[in-house]
Amino acid sequence: MGKKRAFPWRWRIAAFVLLLAIVAAIWGWWKWEHWTPERKDYPVQGVLIGAHDGPVDFKALAAIGADFVYLEASKGAEGRDSAFARNLEMVRRAHLPFGAVHSYDPCIPAERQAANFVTIVPRDSSLLPPVISLDAEADQCETRVSDAAVESELTTFLNQVEGHVGKPALLMISPRFEERYNIAARIDRNLWLERDFFEPEYAGRPWALWTANSELRTAASAAPLRWVVALP
Repeated sequence: MGKKRAFPWRWRIAAFVLLLAIVAAIWGWWKWEHWTPERKDYPVQGVLIGAHDGPVDFKALAAIGADFVYLEASKGAEGRDSAFARNLEMVRRAHLPFGAVHSYDPCIPAERQAANFVTIVPRDSSLLPPVISLDAEADQCETRVSDAAVESELTTFLNQVEGHVGKPALLMISPRFEERYNIAARIDRNLWLERDFFEPEYAGRPWALWTANSELRTAASAAPLRWVVALP
């Protein structure tokens, strides 16, 4: 009889432990979705925004502590972020410092990509330094592009874009691009690295900007946003 009575208590204990685990998981998920680095460690923080983020309230971004905004602008030779014009107008109205991002395609000649960027991004001395997003690799190009050619074309592209904006660009290097090309050691530009919640080290040298939470939930947007911090 004693053993029969023990089973209900075991089930109750197991159910209670399971409930605690579920509550902890929910709390942990909520914590991560709303996590940003401490302001005392990283006083300057901002956000990266593109068309896939949907409508964004830029004044709300300023209210929750965004000090700057980067807008996705162009891609390759012809790609243009469909929300760039709208976001550009809104970020100016919010009086937030902002810059533009170009997604680089190593399969396309530098001149064509630079022409796309300078056409869509205005020449404005108040803009933050331009950012070149490096993620796509050249292995799938229709015509073979050597690693040396990737570096050479990227350097040409940087020179043309920097001549338009009047400031050195930043390289937003993904982990896979860096592993493939080791570009951080080859081109002397400030770096923008990516890693949720933990400081990235894959470039082998210090970063200037860090995407610290790629899924931050805020009151400024229905969709999660990419939260960025600057090195003090």
